[in-house]
Amino acid sequence: MSSLGLYLHIPFCAAICNYCNFNRFLLDADLKRRYVDALALEIERAGAQDRAIHGRPAAADTIYFGGGTPSLLDPAEVQRLVGACRGAFDLSADTEVTLEANPETVTTERLAGFHAAGVNRLSFGVQSFRDEELQRLGRLHSAERAADALGQARSAGFDNVSLDLMLWLPGQTPAQWLASVARLIALEPDHASLYMLEVYPNAPLREEMARRQWTQAPDEDVEAMYLGALAALDAAGYAQYEISNVARPGRRSRHNLKYWTDREWLGFGCGAHSTRDGVRWKQVASAGDYVGRVMAGADLVVERRVLTPVERVEEALFTGLRLTDGLDLSAIDARYGVDVWGRYGHDLSPHLDAGLLVREPGRLRLTRHGMLLAHEVMTVFV
Repeated sequence: MSSLGLYLHIPFCAAICNYCNFNRFLLDADLKRRYVDALALEIERAGAQDRAIHGRPAAADTIYFGGGTPSLLDPAEVQRLVGACRGAFDLSADTEVTLEANPETVTTERLAGFHAAGVNRLSFGVQSFRDEELQRLGRLHSAERAADALGQARSAGFDNVSLDLMLWLPGQTPAQWLASVARLIALEPDHASLYMLEVYPNAPLREEMARRQWTQAPDEDVEAMYLGALAALDAAGYAQYEISNVARPGRRSRHNLKYWTDREWLGFGCGAHSTRDGVRWKQVASAGDYVGRVMAGADLVVERRVLTPVERVEEALFTGLRLTDGLDLSAIDARYGVDVWGRYGHDLSPHLDAGLLVREPGRLRLTRHGMLLAHEVMTVFV
């Protein structure tokens, strides 16, 4: 197997967005301090366990601070956690270290501190370049603050910056969405992620949409929004490499590619997931419970599952199909002993005939139109 990815969950937020379904909590300065202590200790113990079993530290080449809002950490806390990873694992010289950030939480000085702490990639949660849409989502920053944050990141020395945008927002029209995309392109980030808003049943946004009679665009408009955005990004020199992600050359998210290319990762922190050696596990969700368990030396895992051979193949297929490169059929056959077309070809053929899939020598991939209906295609594998 290739090097591990390391995911560090930072659950704290200055405010809770009304659409968010992630494992997150309002910022508590004292709990944050104790949480960083626990996180560093968990990482150190994981490294010691690997050395005890294998006689050497495991190799890793990506670190990803996700959240929550990881940019609420102080640069010294980030430096401590990166140092813990470096002490516990055999990090490559070119390790990608990503920090998710909200625009309102950063200054040039803080960003320079993160850079000095070892962060070499930023991922800003912008979501929209229209203030009205940001307010509807409960975001704390404005469109101008988001643009300023990218400029500050450049001033702090970052040459690998990603921006997130969300489409299918309440009341959003195709023209408004494409205006946000145009603003993103004008700012020239190195990477961009375009996510479709999912309104969860228990999300406060769902209630507000009903109360204010906000609606989401019809399916034909969503298709125009998605395809129009990718066409604009194509013309600006960005290459799509996954359903929701585009990048400049050499700027794909190496960490996220581990999820989509059947690789392994270790997750640290409350609610974090890990996948290694055919086993998947999830840790306790509460930040306070997590800290208590780490300090007591108690088990952090609340769910553990050994993936069956069939499950491992299915996951490799439906995650790999998210990539524009698609599935390397010979690699799957070599690793799992599965002839993909022989096993699934009968059920995949209608999607091929409908123009959702392309079958090439040794490879199977979605068309761009097929990416809009990816779920329908991927159900073949489940």
